[in-house]
Amino acid sequence: MNTNNASTLDLNCDMGEGFGAYKMGNDLAILDHVTSANIACGFHAGDPPTMRRLVAAALAKGVAIGAHPGLPDLQGFGRREMKISPAEAYAMVLYQVGALAGFAQAAGGRLNHVKPHGALYNMAAKNRPLSDAIAQAVFDFDPGLVFFGLAGSEMIAAADALGLRSANEVFADRSYQDDGTLSPRGDPGAMIEDADQSLAQVRQMLKGSVRALSGAEVPVRADTLCLHGDQAGALDFALHIRSALTADGVALQAPVRS
Repeated sequence: MNTNNASTLDLNCDMGEGFGAYKMGNDLAILDHVTSANIACGFHAGDPPTMRRLVAAALAKGVAIGAHPGLPDLQGFGRREMKISPAEAYAMVLYQVGALAGFAQAAGGRLNHVKPHGALYNMAAKNRPLSDAIAQAVFDFDPGLVFFGLAGSEMIAAADALGLRSANEVFADRSYQDDGTLSPRGDPGAMIEDADQSLAQVRQMLKGSVRALSGAEVPVRADTLCLHGDQAGALDFALHIRSALTADGVALQAPVRS
Protein backbone atom coordinates (compact mmCIF):
# COMPACT_ATOMS: atom_id res chain seq x y z
CA MET A 1 0.00 0.00 0.00
CA ASN A 2 1.93 2.99 -1.29
CA THR A 3 1.11 6.64 -0.85
CA ASN A 4 3.34 9.38 -2.16
CA ASN A 5 3.25 13.11 -2.71
CA ALA A 6 6.06 14.62 -4.77
CA SER A 7 6.17 17.58 -2.38
CA THR A 8 6.57 15.38 0.71
CA LEU A 9 9.63 13.40 1.75
CA ASP A 10 10.84 11.54 4.83
CA LEU A 11 14.48 11.99 5.86
CA ASN A 12 15.76 8.85 7.58
CA CYS A 13 19.11 8.06 9.13
CA ASP A 14 20.72 4.80 10.24
CA MET A 15 22.01 5.30 13.76
CA GLY A 16 22.84 3.72 17.09
CA GLU A 17 25.57 1.78 15.32
CA GLY A 18 28.22 1.97 18.00
CA PHE A 19 28.43 -0.62 20.76
CA GLY A 20 30.29 -0.98 24.04
CA ALA A 21 33.30 1.35 24.00
CA TYR A 22 33.00 1.89 20.23
CA LYS A 23 31.22 5.05 19.18
CA MET A 24 30.07 5.81 15.66
CA GLY A 25 28.41 8.83 14.11
CA ASN A 26 27.02 12.03 15.58
CA ASP A 27 23.59 10.64 16.27
CA LEU A 28 22.23 13.18 18.73
CA ALA A 29 23.07 16.12 16.47
CA ILE A 30 21.71 14.42 13.33
CA LEU A 31 18.41 13.74 15.11
CA ASP A 32 17.73 17.48 14.89
CA HIS A 33 17.65 17.28 11.10
CA VAL A 34 15.86 14.02 10.21
CA THR A 35 12.29 12.81 10.55
CA SER A 36 12.93 9.07 11.00
CA ALA A 37 15.63 7.19 12.93
CA ASN A 38 16.56 3.60 12.03
CA ILE A 39 18.13 2.21 15.20
CA ALA A 40 20.48 -0.77 15.13
CA CYS A 41 19.19 -3.74 17.12
CA GLY A 42 22.38 -5.45 18.30
CA PHE A 43 23.15 -7.90 15.48
CA HIS A 44 25.26 -5.87 13.04
CA ALA A 45 25.83 -3.04 15.54
CA GLY A 46 24.28 -1.45 18.59
CA ASP A 47 23.74 -2.74 22.10
CA PRO A 48 20.97 -2.43 24.72
CA PRO A 49 22.23 0.81 26.35
CA THR A 50 22.69 2.42 22.94
CA MET A 51 19.24 1.32 21.82
CA ARG A 52 17.67 2.72 24.97
CA ARG A 53 19.53 6.03 24.66
CA LEU A 54 18.65 6.56 21.00
CA VAL A 55 14.99 5.67 21.50
CA ALA A 56 14.71 8.22 24.31
CA ALA A 57 16.49 10.89 22.26
CA ALA A 58 14.32 10.29 19.20
CA LEU A 59 11.14 10.49 21.26
CA ALA A 60 12.31 13.74 22.87
CA LYS A 61 12.96 15.27 19.46
CA GLY A 62 9.77 14.01 17.82
CA VAL A 63 11.59 11.72 15.40
CA ALA A 64 9.85 8.52 14.25
CA ILE A 65 11.49 5.36 15.63
CA GLY A 66 12.34 2.45 13.39
CA ALA A 67 14.07 -0.89 13.91
CA HIS A 68 17.17 -1.50 11.78
CA PRO A 69 17.71 -5.28 11.84
CA GLY A 70 20.81 -6.73 10.24
CA LEU A 71 22.80 -9.91 9.84
CA PRO A 72 24.57 -11.28 12.97
CA ASP A 73 28.00 -9.97 11.99
CA LEU A 74 29.49 -7.32 14.29
CA GLN A 75 32.97 -7.65 12.82
CA GLY A 76 31.71 -7.10 9.29
CA PHE A 77 29.18 -4.44 10.32
CA GLY A 78 26.48 -6.50 8.64
CA ARG A 79 27.85 -5.66 5.20
CA ARG A 80 29.06 -9.15 4.30
CA GLU A 81 26.60 -11.48 2.64
CA MET A 82 25.64 -14.63 4.52
CA LYS A 83 23.79 -17.65 3.18
CA ILE A 84 20.59 -17.63 5.20
CA SER A 85 17.26 -19.30 4.56
CA PRO A 86 13.98 -17.37 4.50
CA ALA A 87 13.10 -19.05 7.81
CA GLU A 88 16.32 -17.78 9.37
CA ALA A 89 15.70 -14.29 8.01
CA TYR A 90 12.19 -14.31 9.46
CA ALA A 91 13.43 -15.30 12.91
CA MET A 92 16.33 -12.85 13.10
CA VAL A 93 14.18 -9.94 11.94
CA LEU A 94 11.35 -10.77 14.33
CA TYR A 95 13.83 -11.04 17.22
CA GLN A 96 15.42 -7.67 16.52
CA VAL A 97 12.19 -5.80 15.86
CA GLY A 98 10.76 -7.12 19.10
CA ALA A 99 13.82 -5.96 21.01
CA LEU A 100 13.64 -2.38 19.78
CA ALA A 101 9.88 -2.25 20.17
CA GLY A 102 10.38 -3.17 23.82
CA PHE A 103 12.61 -0.16 24.39
CA ALA A 104 10.13 2.09 22.60
CA GLN A 105 7.23 0.84 24.69
CA ALA A 106 9.19 1.19 27.94
CA ALA A 107 9.97 4.80 27.04
CA GLY A 108 6.31 5.60 26.37
CA GLY A 109 6.62 5.49 22.58
CA ARG A 110 5.77 3.18 19.71
CA LEU A 111 7.70 1.65 16.86
CA ASN A 112 6.85 3.30 13.53
CA HIS A 113 8.79 1.40 10.87
CA VAL A 114 11.35 -1.28 10.02
CA LYS A 115 14.28 -0.97 7.62
CA PRO A 116 16.67 -3.89 7.04
CA HIS A 117 20.39 -3.11 7.15
CA GLY A 118 23.36 -3.57 4.86
CA ALA A 119 23.83 -6.95 3.21
CA LEU A 120 20.43 -8.16 4.43
CA TYR A 121 18.83 -5.16 2.71
CA ASN A 122 20.76 -5.63 -0.54
CA MET A 123 20.16 -9.38 -0.62
CA ALA A 124 16.43 -8.94 -0.05
CA ALA A 125 16.19 -6.25 -2.73
CA LYS A 126 16.82 -8.93 -5.38
CA ASN A 127 15.56 -12.07 -3.63
CA ARG A 128 11.78 -12.35 -3.39
CA PRO A 129 11.62 -15.33 -0.99
CA LEU A 130 13.94 -13.48 1.38
CA SER A 131 11.90 -10.30 1.03
CA ASP A 132 8.70 -12.24 1.67
CA ALA A 133 10.15 -13.68 4.88
CA ILE A 134 11.33 -10.30 6.17
CA ALA A 135 8.06 -8.57 5.32
CA GLN A 136 6.10 -11.42 6.92
CA ALA A 137 8.10 -11.03 10.15
CA VAL A 138 7.27 -7.33 10.24
CA PHE A 139 3.60 -7.99 9.45
CA ASP A 140 3.29 -10.75 12.05
CA PHE A 141 4.81 -8.56 14.74
CA ASP A 142 2.68 -5.51 13.93
CA PRO A 143 0.79 -5.06 10.63
CA GLY A 144 0.58 -1.32 11.30
CA LEU A 145 4.31 -0.80 10.83
CA VAL A 146 5.77 0.87 7.74
CA PHE A 147 8.29 -1.23 5.81
CA PHE A 148 11.23 0.67 4.28
CA GLY A 149 12.80 -0.94 1.22
CA LEU A 150 14.88 -0.03 -1.81
CA ALA A 151 12.66 1.83 -4.27
CA GLY A 152 11.07 -0.50 -6.78
CA SER A 153 12.72 -3.60 -5.32
CA GLU A 154 11.45 -7.01 -4.27
CA MET A 155 11.11 -5.67 -0.71
CA ILE A 156 8.46 -3.19 -1.80
CA ALA A 157 6.65 -5.87 -3.82
CA ALA A 158 6.68 -8.25 -0.84
CA ALA A 159 5.27 -5.62 1.52
CA ASP A 160 2.59 -4.59 -0.94
CA ALA A 161 1.54 -8.22 -1.44
CA LEU A 162 0.88 -8.51 2.30
CA GLY A 163 -0.96 -5.21 2.57
CA LEU A 164 1.90 -3.85 4.66
CA ARG A 165 2.47 -0.14 4.15
CA SER A 166 5.72 0.42 2.26
CA ALA A 167 8.05 3.37 1.79
CA ASN A 168 10.28 3.43 -1.30
CA GLU A 169 13.75 4.40 -0.12
CA VAL A 170 16.32 6.36 -2.10
CA PHE A 171 19.87 7.35 -1.18
CA ALA A 172 21.59 10.70 -1.17
CA ASP A 173 25.13 9.38 -0.80
CA ARG A 174 25.12 6.28 -3.03
CA SER A 175 25.29 5.82 -6.78
CA TYR A 176 22.97 3.50 -8.71
CA GLN A 177 23.20 0.70 -11.24
CA ASP A 178 21.04 0.38 -14.36
CA ASP A 179 18.64 -2.03 -12.60
CA GLY A 180 17.93 0.46 -9.80
CA THR A 181 20.13 -1.29 -7.23
CA LEU A 182 22.89 0.49 -5.34
CA SER A 183 26.48 0.33 -6.59
CA PRO A 184 28.54 -2.01 -4.37
CA ARG A 185 30.41 0.00 -1.76
CA GLY A 186 33.82 -1.19 -2.92
CA ASP A 187 33.31 -0.06 -6.52
CA PRO A 188 34.71 3.25 -7.82
CA GLY A 189 32.06 5.96 -7.63
CA ALA A 190 29.82 4.00 -5.28
CA MET A 191 29.87 6.69 -2.60
CA ILE A 192 28.87 10.30 -3.26
CA GLU A 193 30.95 12.52 -1.00
CA ASP A 194 30.19 15.94 -2.51
CA ALA A 195 27.17 17.58 -0.89
CA ASP A 196 26.14 19.50 -4.01
CA GLN A 197 26.33 16.37 -6.18
CA SER A 198 24.26 14.55 -3.59
CA LEU A 199 21.64 17.30 -3.52
CA ALA A 200 21.40 17.29 -7.31
CA GLN A 201 20.73 13.55 -7.22
CA VAL A 202 18.04 13.99 -4.56
CA ARG A 203 16.28 16.68 -6.58
CA GLN A 204 16.30 14.47 -9.66
CA MET A 205 14.92 11.51 -7.70
CA LEU A 206 12.07 13.66 -6.44
CA LYS A 207 11.17 14.19 -10.10
CA GLY A 208 11.06 10.43 -10.67
CA SER A 209 14.44 9.26 -11.92
CA VAL A 210 18.12 8.82 -11.04
CA ARG A 211 21.17 8.82 -13.28
CA ALA A 212 23.04 5.53 -12.97
CA LEU A 213 26.83 5.32 -13.09
CA SER A 214 26.52 4.25 -16.71
CA GLY A 215 24.68 7.48 -17.52
CA ALA A 216 21.33 5.73 -17.99
CA GLU A 217 18.18 7.37 -16.59
CA VAL A 218 16.51 4.94 -14.19
CA PRO A 219 12.90 5.49 -13.00
CA VAL A 220 12.69 5.74 -9.21
CA ARG A 221 10.07 6.60 -6.61
CA ALA A 222 11.16 8.60 -3.55
CA ASP A 223 9.13 8.26 -0.35
CA THR A 224 12.00 8.30 2.13
CA LEU A 225 15.59 9.49 1.74
CA CYS A 226 18.47 7.83 3.61
CA LEU A 227 21.31 9.86 5.07
CA HIS A 228 23.96 7.50 6.45
CA GLY A 229 24.99 8.51 9.96
CA ASP A 230 28.33 6.68 9.80
CA GLN A 231 29.75 8.44 6.75
CA ALA A 232 32.27 11.27 7.01
CA GLY A 233 30.54 14.64 7.18
CA ALA A 234 27.11 13.12 7.82
CA LEU A 235 25.93 16.10 9.86
CA ASP A 236 26.95 18.57 7.16
CA PHE A 237 25.19 16.43 4.54
CA ALA A 238 22.01 16.41 6.61
CA LEU A 239 22.11 20.18 7.17
CA HIS A 240 22.79 20.94 3.50
CA ILE A 241 20.10 18.66 2.11
CA ARG A 242 17.43 19.55 4.65
CA SER A 243 17.87 23.30 4.22
CA ALA A 244 17.84 23.00 0.42
CA LEU A 245 14.74 20.81 0.33
CA THR A 246 12.93 23.12 2.72
CA ALA A 247 13.80 26.06 0.46
CA ASP A 248 12.44 24.02 -2.47
CA GLY A 249 9.10 23.74 -0.68
CA VAL A 250 9.38 20.03 0.12
CA ALA A 251 7.51 19.09 3.29
CA LEU A 252 9.66 16.84 5.45
CA GLN A 253 7.71 14.30 7.49
CA ALA A 254 7.85 10.66 8.48
CA PRO A 255 5.40 8.16 6.99
CA VAL A 256 2.65 7.49 9.50
CA ARG A 257 2.04 3.95 10.67
CA SER A 258 -1.52 2.67 10.66
